[in-house]
Amino acid sequence: MINNNNNNINKSDKSHPSKDIQSTFGNELLHKKIVVCVTASVACYKTIDLIRLLMRHGAEVFVVMSKTVERFISKDYFVWASGNKVISELSGDLEHILLADYGKSDLVIVYPSTANTIGKFANGIDDTPPTSILSVALGSRIPIVIAPAMHESMHENEIIKENITKLEKKNVIFINPLIEERKAKIADIDVVLKSIITILKKDHCSNVVTLKVDKGYDNNIKFIQKSKDMYSEIKESELKEFFKNKRVLISLGSTIEYIDPIRIVTNTSSGKMGNSLMKNALTFGATVTIVKGFTTSHNKIMNEPCSFPNFKAIDVTTSQQMYDVIIKELRSIKYDIVILAAAVSDFKPSEFSNRKITSDTISLTLTFVPTVKIIDKIKNIFNDLFLVAFKADYEVPVDILLQKSYKKIIDANADLVVANDVGKKDTHIGSDLNEVFLIDKNKNYYHIPIQNKFDVAYNIFKIIYLNMSKS
Repeated sequence: MINNNNNNINKSDKSHPSKDIQSTFGNELLHKKIVVCVTASVACYKTIDLIRLLMRHGAEVFVVMSKTVERFISKDYFVWASGNKVISELSGDLEHILLADYGKSDLVIVYPSTANTIGKFANGIDDTPPTSILSVALGSRIPIVIAPAMHESMHENEIIKENITKLEKKNVIFINPLIEERKAKIADIDVVLKSIITILKKDHCSNVVTLKVDKGYDNNIKFIQKSKDMYSEIKESELKEFFKNKRVLISLGSTIEYIDPIRIVTNTSSGKMGNSLMKNALTFGATVTIVKGFTTSHNKIMNEPCSFPNFKAIDVTTSQQMYDVIIKELRSIKYDIVILAAAVSDFKPSEFSNRKITSDTISLTLTFVPTVKIIDKIKNIFNDLFLVAFKADYEVPVDILLQKSYKKIIDANADLVVANDVGKKDTHIGSDLNEVFLIDKNKNYYHIPIQNKFDVAYNIFKIIYLNMSKS
């Protein structure tokens, strides 16, 4: 039972002698963190070989096991095999969150998986360490692989088949067992290794994507996906050293356009992403100015500016005010980085009524005109700063999102565009979570998978650092 120091469970013990075998067969899984869940099948002895094989290809492996596994094999074998602490019981340290929450691991595999574990997982029951890990991983969108092992008659059970189909519809990947001697024998470790490498390569490795997009766009443009390894290993000390002498301006929140003195046109942006960017910039020691529209997120930094001498907040209401303030600020002080994270209104009423429009009016027709495009003006005036724009879209394929974002880079001469789809269930406007794609001038893009907005902002600054340090 591991109940002590589990707050470090997701940190590897690099000094363990078992780590000497890492990358001896290859680097395909280098920097990948894989959680191996072990359930009470007699095939669990084969898990030792899988762990060692994953490590030999570069992976860092953490083992989570059902308590009943110890009827077959001692937990110490898994400690020896992985070189890391093993979880066989959950404690107040929330080991399942530490290992399977947003962005905590690259992949979870159950090897072997019993019919019991499959049934529990398919029906939302998480009463063992492995099923709790699976429950969290499914919610945090970490890839899940299951390798069943049982008798053939159990594998052919219609209820078990239904549970497998149910999970497959949730994008859980099953590696078929070998049917032999009336048994559904667990898949060979070489087959599992190949599957894991393919899955992680698809999710994270560099990839050339040829877009097939709507009319009006270049149908042959190619984007290159960059591996998250390019930024994940950057240390916070590097970021602090780089940003400590930088001036950063961040716009955030939504703007308001008035119809009459009490009626408005706006959007539902919360300002949470901008707040997260601000917090990270201050953490790294940058001098930060925010130009803030309407927000629904509270931040004590804004209410206690005297505690942060390198921080200034300017409140605005309309898109024109935001434009005027940003231009004035950039003319008065030299900024190194401008991040336009505000959700600025694209249109405003062509006319403003000085008096409240009476509710007795039978019908009302409004004409809208475009607002000033702040992003398009910045580099025309201030060409030597690093410009980061945000592009939100609604329920569009990734290729369309990338194409629209690259068009914004061209139109605005931006250095990076942060693109996200606010039509997704988990990353809607106002959510605490986000999933973004960052596109640069060279048609490279980075995918930051779904996680809380503070962590997304942290990774955005890593990619800004990468791009600025190259130029």
